[in-house]
Amino acid sequence: MTTTVVPYLCVKGAAAAIDFYKRAFGANEVMRLTEPSGRIGHAEVRINEARIMLADEFPEYDILSPLSRGGSPASISLEVYDADAVVAQAAKAGATVLQKVADQFYGDRSGKIRDPFGHTWQVSTRIEELSAQEMQRRYDEILKSSQQRRRETMV
Repeated sequence: MTTTVVPYLCVKGAAAAIDFYKRAFGANEVMRLTEPSGRIGHAEVRINEARIMLADEFPEYDILSPLSRGGSPASISLEVYDADAVVAQAAKAGATVLQKVADQFYGDRSGKIRDPFGHTWQVSTRIEELSAQEMQRRYDEILKSSQQRRRETMV
């Protein structure tokens, strides 16, 4: 047995979320368990090799979505072959672009979206293999130039 971490999303409108993830990310529905009322008790989708589980809200058990809680402290990192295309596809499907796709200091080309159900997704493509030391050097440069800009605006 291997150790795997699988995100489990609580969604206000799980059936609509599954449809959105199909349009936005090319997800394939693996399975769903539906109550007679239509509420989804459990579902699974795959985006490439990644598995994501989701279900509707169950307020009677304090299982609430980001929309009901006022946001989520967690985000999902989705690694794809073409971040530009996937972010554009997700926006066309109804996602809000929070950060345009751009080259990042840590070797990825990435952007950030919020899906219509309140979940934030960092969509990225690896464009450069870097050592941890090189990432730290670049991060230090960004912090240094950021501090310099703050000093300049205070004068």
